[in-house]
Amino acid sequence: MSNILGNTICSCRKSKGLSQRQFAALLSKRGVKVTNQAVSKWESGASLPNAIQFLIICEILDVVDISGVFGGRSFDFLRGLNETGRHLVLEYANMLCDSGLYDDLSLEAPRGRKIRTLPVYDLETVKGKGQLLDLPDYTPTEVGSEVPFTATFGVIVSGDSMEPDYHNGQIVWITRKSKLEHGDIGVFTYEGNTYFKRLRDRVGGMRLQSLDSNYPDVIISLPEAIVTLGKVAE
Repeated sequence: MSNILGNTICSCRKSKGLSQRQFAALLSKRGVKVTNQAVSKWESGASLPNAIQFLIICEILDVVDISGVFGGRSFDFLRGLNETGRHLVLEYANMLCDSGLYDDLSLEAPRGRKIRTLPVYDLETVKGKGQLLDLPDYTPTEVGSEVPFTATFGVIVSGDSMEPDYHNGQIVWITRKSKLEHGDIGVFTYEGNTYFKRLRDRVGGMRLQSLDSNYPDVIISLPEAIVTLGKVAE
């Protein structure tokens, strides 16, 4: 068993591109004060790491399925996925944790407090300038878990045409999407102008509708020319 353990540690270390000295340095930073000679002994089977050392070794080497990697008996829900697939699942899990939307409220300190930086566009400023997301005219804005995790950019509402739900000067967070359904509220570029409106797409034709009925609809006479940028984030 010691040879299997040592050989596996060696293989995982090399796959991470770490020398024994670099690996020992990472362990030391985590409170496991060892030298590269100790790492060499583990890998050769001359000695074994203790339980705490072993768990930290697994963390540094990104070993999640410990039983599967070291014992050949996988109880891993990721079983059947290749390395890329496993990485994507773990990356998504980390993003869910960082979003704060799914924190376990029984824990003393929720994990999800990661700060993101999203671009925010002022719809008044970018009027007539073309495709919104191609423009440099945006403000990088730091956001936390108060903003929907799906949001990819924000727009500052201009005017009161989307009252009573959306107000002048309000930042609305948008999820990037290239196609919306009838009735969805989102951001569109048409004939060089960017609109924050509700999509009406029926047999009678496509139009962009304000929530305030005092404002006329934007008639889309060339449906192939409209660019859908996204939908209000949920």
